[in-house]
Amino acid sequence: MDQKDFNIHAPLIEECRKGSSKAQYMLYKQYSKAMYNLAYRMMNNREDAEDILQETFTECFRNIGTFRFESTFGAWLKSILMNRCINQLRKKKTELVYYETLPVVAEEEEPEINYDTNKIFRGIEQLPDGYRIILTLYLLEGYDHTEISQIMGISESTSKSQYSRAKEKLRSILLKT
Repeated sequence: MDQKDFNIHAPLIEECRKGSSKAQYMLYKQYSKAMYNLAYRMMNNREDAEDILQETFTECFRNIGTFRFESTFGAWLKSILMNRCINQLRKKKTELVYYETLPVVAEEEEPEINYDTNKIFRGIEQLPDGYRIILTLYLLEGYDHTEISQIMGISESTSKSQYSRAKEKLRSILLKT
């Protein structure tokens, strides 16, 4: 990523640091839809996603002075949102569900299945929380298993096996519909 990508929001961020509500609104307007979608995929609940979105932006603007342009603003905002989601799920005592009886399917054994996007997202919503979170982080958000293990406080091998089991569970859900 070049320097231009990191500095694209610099003027808005500087205005936010000065307390400009107009600059805050502009950043909110630009990022709120994507952040809401991520929060919804993580929480699987509209009200929780809306609450986390508002809390994320409140924290963001309260701590905007700590943003150092070491990453993109979007990545920084996403990390705040992810931490809020994980903390909320932990408060709800959501734990990873381990289904040791499901076989781990190797990548090359996976059949080619084509579904429409809406059907896939409805299937993801039906997954147990632990599976849904890891599948979302890996497949939809692009985190690798090392990053997921750090975010979730689990081992990398647990992340990999849970991802594999989540795909298998999702496949079985999609085949039933």
